[in-house]
Amino acid sequence: MTNTVSTRTPAQLAAMVYGAVFLVVGIAGFIPGLTTDYDLMKFAGHDSQAMLLGIFCVSILHNIVHLLFGIAGLALARTHGGAVQFLIVGGAVYAVLWIYGLLIDKDSAANFVPINSADNWLHFFLAITMIGLGVALRGRTAARRSV
Repeated sequence: MTNTVSTRTPAQLAAMVYGAVFLVVGIAGFIPGLTTDYDLMKFAGHDSQAMLLGIFCVSILHNIVHLLFGIAGLALARTHGGAVQFLIVGGAVYAVLWIYGLLIDKDSAANFVPINSADNWLHFFLAITMIGLGVALRGRTAARRSV
């Protein structure tokens, strides 16, 4: 008797990787040392002075958003359709954040997340790669193997 086992699709693997990275980034944002000026972290707003890896502005809200995005990525990676949805919709969210970051005054109350130039270009990279992977991998299903 042969059992057929379905493996994860490339989209599921991509969503799992992005989800895991978002979780790691969200956790890292709460670790002094990985986050410089940790004592100057605010809940939200442009006046949060904490910097993940000394490069990316973070706040408590920013870290929580990364954690939630990571959980969503891992949860949606359980199915092919969910993984594709996470990649495309998540990428669209990052595209909106990128445009938002280009338009706002970084020193104004509108910068509530907070975002600096490094964050903004990371958002651009995430938008392009997530949407690109979601579109490219949406039709690719897992191969089945016999065990």
